[in-house]
Amino acid sequence: MILLDEQLMGRGIESAVAEWYPGPVRFIHELRPGTVVRDDAVPFVLDRQNQPTFVTINESDFWCRVAITRAFGVVCVALTDPRATEVPNLLRALFRRSGFRTKAQRMGKVVRISGRGIMYYSADDPLVRAG
Repeated sequence: MILLDEQLMGRGIESAVAEWYPGPVRFIHELRPGTVVRDDAVPFVLDRQNQPTFVTINESDFWCRVAITRAFGVVCVALTDPRATEVPNLLRALFRRSGFRTKAQRMGKVVRISGRGIMYYSADDPLVRAG
């Protein structure tokens, strides 16, 4: 399951990801209807799902701030709000890379995609540059 941050709503990102991703693509607030899922509650919500990958452009609140477990993965895309529509292509490119192709490989990692490449940290490894 891909869970998108609420700030990505209204841009067609969920439809674009659903065109190529075989599993469910939802917004995180759909897991707690009628409530706002604050950034500090996201790991709690993710931990109760079946191996979700959370995707956000709010990297400053998630990159190097999320305590990671093997129950979920987080992808922080370093884009400004007007460029958020690039998320599906960047996410697809990430999922085609070695080490990120399967859900099992993505679990337990917090990934940062930027113009400088891909970096991640995990439950087992400190910061790693992946290209």
